[in-house]
Amino acid sequence: MSILAESPVAVLPEGTWAIDPAHSTVEFLVQHMGLATVRGRAPVVTGTITGGAQPAIEGTVSVAHLTTHDEGRDAHLRSPEFFDAERYPEIRFASTSVEAHGDEVVVVGDLEIKGVAHPVELRGRFLGQAVDPWGNDRIGVELSTVVDRAKWGLTWNAPLPDGGLLLPDDVELHASFSAVRTG
Repeated sequence: MSILAESPVAVLPEGTWAIDPAHSTVEFLVQHMGLATVRGRAPVVTGTITGGAQPAIEGTVSVAHLTTHDEGRDAHLRSPEFFDAERYPEIRFASTSVEAHGDEVVVVGDLEIKGVAHPVELRGRFLGQAVDPWGNDRIGVELSTVVDRAKWGLTWNAPLPDGGLLLPDDVELHASFSAVRTG
């Protein structure tokens, strides 16, 4: 009995697609004291998805406009203790590989935060392709991962009176993209 390698599968449809900021989100989730999940959102500034033989995903989000819906916490996140938005106004991602594993899409790439890039692996799914009411050909992709924020120098924390720390190092990242064909 021989084992056959999985044949290459088209991960994303052929073409170039501009990520639509109005219909795309990048969110982070972090536990606060291990008791509640705080959710934040950073708006997509730009991004491109390329399908076909050499699929790729790249994009940037605005640190200066991230929100957790709490002005004090948002200001702290934009401060030098966290993202240092004045010096590093954007977070960037560029894939190095995009592959299909069954119905799952696996994207490996470099995530750059505060000028430091580290490889990450995101997993998710291609949601499909459709034409919207205005004649735009669109695709949808959802991806997620968990990262260790300390790798990017995001190490601020506070001790709790009974021991432990206010925040864990693990942060969930979720991205949902709608993209419009440009080529």
